[in-house]
Amino acid sequence: MGSSHFWDDATAAKVVIKESNLLKVWLDPYKDMSQKLTDVKSLLVDLSEQDDPEFYQDLVTEITNIETALEALEVRKMLSGELDAHACFLSINAGAGGTESCDWAQMLLRMYEKWAIKKGFTTDVIDKVAGEVVGIKSVTVRFTGPFAYGLAKAERGVHRLVRISPFDSNSKRHTSFASVDVIAEIDDDIEVTVRPDEIRVDTYRASGAGGQHVNTTDSAVRITHLKTGIVATCQAERSQIQNRETCMKMLKSKLYERELEEQKKKQSSFDTEKKEIAFGSQIRSYVFHPYQLVKDTRTKLEEGNIGSVMDGNIDAFIDAYLKEGFE
Repeated sequence: MGSSHFWDDATAAKVVIKESNLLKVWLDPYKDMSQKLTDVKSLLVDLSEQDDPEFYQDLVTEITNIETALEALEVRKMLSGELDAHACFLSINAGAGGTESCDWAQMLLRMYEKWAIKKGFTTDVIDKVAGEVVGIKSVTVRFTGPFAYGLAKAERGVHRLVRISPFDSNSKRHTSFASVDVIAEIDDDIEVTVRPDEIRVDTYRASGAGGQHVNTTDSAVRITHLKTGIVATCQAERSQIQNRETCMKMLKSKLYERELEEQKKKQSSFDTEKKEIAFGSQIRSYVFHPYQLVKDTRTKLEEGNIGSVMDGNIDAFIDAYLKEGFE
């Protein structure tokens, strides 16, 4: 990167910069921990020569911080898949439960958006279909940041909610479901060929917020891959051309990931997981009543502070998933 000819080939330069940034994600935390550990070791000598409880507590806190950073790096070490470092598209679809499930899908969207902020990810809503009464029927959000896909893939599956319904005048307990799917966004250096005769392109009028132009023109785009039935939709941009470009990128990402999963002979298990968004197929349950508990059925991890989880503090569940080696 220090070469005077580095920018002669802009495309190649961007590839190198991306690789450099990915290495920094590993090296910077390591250098920081290494320096802090060296400092703590030198201060231990001073600790042995004086009786200062406050000084002792400061060292304990610093060692705890180093351990926490090391654990985070160990989790990241598990993100060694081909696409783990990529950005991703996360989709939420309301399932069995009608209005309740649409509201639950909205709650999940809020949870993931708050989680993304905590991770420093950029979020962009690509497509969103509102519920008939409240909430959302479906939504697709792009998460951009280091290892966005590697982390978010742990959330793929059906999420179950149990609570006293705010929409039931009899205050009865309801169970709702929503499914979450995650696909990696592939880079331009990964070639996926899609011929014009393999797809069907439909345009329609965008719904929801977006201004007068969006709501009065057929700017939204839906692309269907005829052979596989895979569908990609986008209505986030004002321009039909921009929406089509985003759609194609999503479609290629889905096709590429499908090919990878077929190579691993696991595609059938994912398809089965996505077929029914209902009881018995959930990966995690969020119980608001008669007690409060979030339980992951895969790792058996439980969290009683459901408010914290809904505020985006889901790293414990993601870390447990990665440590268990689910793939």
